[in-house]
Amino acid sequence: MTTIQSYAFGTAANGEPVRGFRLSNEKIEADIITLGAAVQSVRVPDRTGAMTDVCLGFSDVQGYETQTCFIGAVVGRYANRIGGASFSLNGKTYPLFKNDGEHHLHGGPTGFHTKNWDAQVCGETLVLSCKSADMEEGYPGNMTVWVTYALTEAGGLSISYEAQSDKDTVCNLTNHAYFNLSGDRCDTICTHEIKINADRFTRVDGGAIPTGELPEVAGTPFDFRDFHAIGARIDEENSDLQSVGGYDHNFVIRGEGFREAACVRCEETGVEMRVFTDLPGMQFYAGNFLDGSFVGKTGKPYEKRSGFCLETQYFPDSPNRPEFPCCVLKAGARFASKTVYEFEQF
Repeated sequence: MTTIQSYAFGTAANGEPVRGFRLSNEKIEADIITLGAAVQSVRVPDRTGAMTDVCLGFSDVQGYETQTCFIGAVVGRYANRIGGASFSLNGKTYPLFKNDGEHHLHGGPTGFHTKNWDAQVCGETLVLSCKSADMEEGYPGNMTVWVTYALTEAGGLSISYEAQSDKDTVCNLTNHAYFNLSGDRCDTICTHEIKINADRFTRVDGGAIPTGELPEVAGTPFDFRDFHAIGARIDEENSDLQSVGGYDHNFVIRGEGFREAACVRCEETGVEMRVFTDLPGMQFYAGNFLDGSFVGKTGKPYEKRSGFCLETQYFPDSPNRPEFPCCVLKAGARFASKTVYEFEQF
């Protein structure tokens, strides 16, 4: 059984109260805040039974408002990058805000990660919702988004996404949680081992925009079909790695429907995390651009590669790539997707 406790987390710069919600069951405990619908902490038992916080986050509202790494937040309308900060839909071109060089990233500077979401406890679930006005950040349609957080009996954090728009638009929702399965025992995730159920990845250029190529992972540093340490090959002289400073790539997840996308394990704590999704892709980001600028809730700055992200998604720049899985949300239709981060010990 899941219990949910509400508490005051702080006050946003605009004066709005930010609420926190603690979801707990016998195997896992998670804190969610309304600002950015963000995952603030995830506590799971290590191999000794001691509860360990495996999620990066901040202890106050100011930490979330000043950071620029989307830590813990729901991002959208379109997660990841849209090349050239524009896309065409139904014969019309929609220019977007350029917030990543010449490109558009994670819904723009006033994307969902900046919103203070409405929250409602519904039984054993927490439902957060927000609205995005027609042409906000350049996207067509008045959109309503719902994100439902729940805990599973197996010890997982479930995130269900839903969205609806009154005009045809594009939609790609994910959570930008950073994980470090050692808790604060290790300053880097490079010794974590990861397995990704993908035979191909999305090649990108120097601006992290897909070229359209989907190379096979075999024989490359992107072959995680068996477990490898994250840091074992991350700095190899490989053009696909060097173009973005390490792993920051979309992997084409094998199969369809709800299935396992990846598994990560940490020898120091014995914590293992499995990721399940019904979406076609997953961004594996190794925290290459964390640089110590932001101090986390433990009092330590988040340095390079101190956390990793596994962001379930449609492919980057899909609005400009008709050969990629379709990310168009038709007017009146319902976007729905589910991701589960499941934890256990080994």
